[in-house]
Amino acid sequence: MTVTEKVRLDPVTLEVLRSALPAIADEMSVDLQRTSYNMMIYEVRDYCCAVLDVEGRLLAQNIGGVSHFVADLGVVIKDCVNRYGVDGFAPGDVVITNHQRVAGQHLNNVCILTPFFFENKLTAFAIVRAHWVDVGGNSTGFGAGTSIIDPWQEGLQFDQIKIYEGGKPDEKMLRMISDNIRFPESSMGDLRSQMAACTLAERRLEELYTRYGAETIQIAIERIFDDAERKCRLIVEQIPDGTYHAESFLDDDGVEHGKRVPIVVDVIVKGSDLTIDFTKGSMQTRGAINARTLAGAYIAYKGLTGALEPVNEGSFRALKVEIQEGNLMMAQFPAPMSSWSRMLPTVVDTILTSLADAMPDRIPAATMGTLGGALAFFGRDPVKNRNFVLQTIEGGGWGARPWEDGESASVSVCQGDVRNAPVETIELKTPVIVRKRSLREGSGGAGAFRGGLGITTTIESLAEGRWSSSQQGRTMFPPWGIHGGGSGLVGEAYVKPAGEADFHREDPFRKLLAPGSSVTIMTGGGGGWGNALDRDPAHVRMDVIEEYISRDDALTVYGVVIDAANDVDEAATTALRAQRRAKGT
Repeated sequence: MTVTEKVRLDPVTLEVLRSALPAIADEMSVDLQRTSYNMMIYEVRDYCCAVLDVEGRLLAQNIGGVSHFVADLGVVIKDCVNRYGVDGFAPGDVVITNHQRVAGQHLNNVCILTPFFFENKLTAFAIVRAHWVDVGGNSTGFGAGTSIIDPWQEGLQFDQIKIYEGGKPDEKMLRMISDNIRFPESSMGDLRSQMAACTLAERRLEELYTRYGAETIQIAIERIFDDAERKCRLIVEQIPDGTYHAESFLDDDGVEHGKRVPIVVDVIVKGSDLTIDFTKGSMQTRGAINARTLAGAYIAYKGLTGALEPVNEGSFRALKVEIQEGNLMMAQFPAPMSSWSRMLPTVVDTILTSLADAMPDRIPAATMGTLGGALAFFGRDPVKNRNFVLQTIEGGGWGARPWEDGESASVSVCQGDVRNAPVETIELKTPVIVRKRSLREGSGGAGAFRGGLGITTTIESLAEGRWSSSQQGRTMFPPWGIHGGGSGLVGEAYVKPAGEADFHREDPFRKLLAPGSSVTIMTGGGGGWGNALDRDPAHVRMDVIEEYISRDDALTVYGVVIDAANDVDEAATTALRAQRRAKGT
């Protein structure tokens, strides 16, 4: 510890600053959510707010911010500084970017960033990445699907463009954006909300720096980074040294159907250093499942080393990621990336599974295998005479843990505080009726601890419109159990056109359907943990009563005999389980 640090950084000041920086990001989040126009922001919460320094180091992100946005904020800031130079910014500048050359995501995830100056020196950046409902092309809803051939087909690309310079808007650029978006009121409103959140961050940073001074805050930031790194290393040190391997796969890339896309992971532990090696996995594909991100590695590492700790640059300093250019997860522009996030939950699950034997008391079974049941419906409401967009992400089951059942109806660990859109908002904002939203019986993998359940959601349209859902990606490799646990069910989607009696299985993409049509999505369940014959019969009984599993599954899968009064027949259950164990079934 230096003399300067001893003099300037007392413990109270350090703790105040440790909390103040995340508080700024959290306040940005509140401001964005309250002023946004788009249901994906104010209801689903598909965004993140952050503060970074000029070097692109993450100072703080809002609680619940989308986890898979974190890894790529720093590269966006570094690229922006390289584009304009440290001296190329002025107070009042606003930059927009979503370009896959750097951002590596679908084009709907738009970044708005502003520079913060203290005493006339560029000191930090505020940034908000949020999901716009449309950026032109085929982007309406959740992106352009897996079969597009390039980013230009997906939508507008913003490559570090200043839309405000010195506080003065570039009206021509703003008009060009507005003219090429199907829902300009929503997207341009969200742009203003993002700007407002960044402006709020600048004010709060000004207050903080004025009170404590730049030198004290810089010393505190370095200490905060060091502390975060130290905590992570203490966790990794508990893992036995070695190389841990796991593999999984996606069904295909959306173009070459049936051609598996392998996910191969080696986790190397040496002391407190942890390396995640992706170099043996798939290279970039023709389909749009490519990405340019370290998010999968970052999310898994953060979950292992401090899931509840605030996230900052120090959270990842002890992590090394080996990945080559042209890898599926480090694709080179102009590889199509509209379904960039499809592989991320599988990547996270595979990393964790590789450590299942090394950390038997910590590692869960696999999750539902997707980000969730993404559903979009858009068109023109003839009653209100205006365009509409419905977007929701229906959660699914998480893998069972070594100590309890998996969470049900939750979005992926990659998504922070994202949730589904409320039924009331869906029906208020769009011409539909939500006929059903319930837990999906039997979808969780069996085990001593059961996998979480998926959701079944059925929505009927009252107007003509186009439907898109995203349920596929890993149907041939169900959410796996560990230590003897069973697999969860995979996601499915069904369509019933108006006038037809029955649903048929289909994952629609921009499918035009008449009023009175219905779409059902059934999200996957999580894998189970441990042998199903070791599950507490009382828990099996409650699962039957709550309709989480069927009475038949209680008997055939769990070996639990439940009588007509919904009570466990203890003697019959003990005998049946003994018989099953003797047969090894």
